[in-house]
Amino acid sequence: QVQLVESGGGSVQAGGSLRLSCVSSGRTFSTSNMGWFRQAPGKEREFVGRIVLSTANTIYADSVKGRFTISRDNAKRTVYLQMNSLKPEDTAVYSCASSRTYSGSSPSGYGYWGQGTQVTVSS
Repeated sequence: QVQLVESGGGSVQAGGSLRLSCVSSGRTFSTSNMGWFRQAPGKEREFVGRIVLSTANTIYADSVKGRFTISRDNAKRTVYLQMNSLKPEDTAVYSCASSRTYSGSSPSGYGYWGQGTQVTVSS
């Protein structure tokens, strides 16, 4: 069983930055894949990006490309989501998710999820 705990959410003005963290309890952390997703009120869960923890390979949704960066610290079993140039439309609950085998953008491919952290961007 893998437990994921996110932190770092909060309120920020447009143009600001936040860094989210996701700490994993999984013993196979360094050979897993970690995705970041977000869900705004009344909207479906949206893929933000993911990282292959063994290689640090990343992919991003077009909506955040160039503004968000995912990184990891395998020794700390932690994945980070650095969010710059935030926009009001980035407001959502952000969740990390883990999979041993899946590295795509579909939420259904990830078996373990954190509880989420709220990010609010005001104009």
